[in-house]
Amino acid sequence: MKSFTSSVAGCQIRYHDLPGPGEPLVFIHGLGCASSFEYPRVVMDPAFSPRRVILIDLPGSGYSDKPAYYSYSTTDQAQAVTELLTDIGLTQFWLYGHSMGGSIAIEVATAMQASLLGLIVSEPNFYKGGGQFSRGIAAISQDEFIAGGYQGLIDNEESPWKGSLQSTLPLAVWRGATSLVEGIEPEWFSLFTALPVRKQLLFGEWSLPDQDFEAVKSQGIACRIINAAGHSMSWENPTGLAQALSEFCTL
Repeated sequence: MKSFTSSVAGCQIRYHDLPGPGEPLVFIHGLGCASSFEYPRVVMDPAFSPRRVILIDLPGSGYSDKPAYYSYSTTDQAQAVTELLTDIGLTQFWLYGHSMGGSIAIEVATAMQASLLGLIVSEPNFYKGGGQFSRGIAAISQDEFIAGGYQGLIDNEESPWKGSLQSTLPLAVWRGATSLVEGIEPEWFSLFTALPVRKQLLFGEWSLPDQDFEAVKSQGIACRIINAAGHSMSWENPTGLAQALSEFCTL
């Protein structure tokens, strides 16, 4: 695992840079997750065509540092990722983001579109207001969440997500969720549809029907369904996600 000193986040961001042929695919994880936890199974799947991959643990998550003074907003996270990718020296790359990571990836793609070969996102937040999960977190105060809400989430979780949630700073979870509820301007949907690069939206079969999926389709943008999966497709159907990513990154 490698480390990068981020001036944006004021901490060490840690990431895997796994060797392989071709231009790299960069992974950005969702709220309470970590790329080091979520994606090794995907990139090692036989359905994933061998290539260089970069698995980033966002500040506050996984193996990266967890500063208390950082905002953990999608925009600051996107700037930190952009800073890291620029330091690595990537001139061409593919980009994937899931859930909150999809929203962050849209902001990264907007900033780095000159180097971007394509953007693929799975069930991102496209509009302010957040999803059911982030709204529930943001509905209580930061102090209330840290005092008991965070541990309550962990105690009530039975999916593999519990493991990575326990490695996420409670403050990062609350501030990230609040950032999704507050949104940005222009909204993520407008940024995504305006990007002049190859792009695709993924949705799990169990998450449909969904208005965002239909809205993106109506724009003539490619959409794909991951069968036998819902929002947590990386462990519900890692082979299906691996195949979708490989096919997208094949020029």
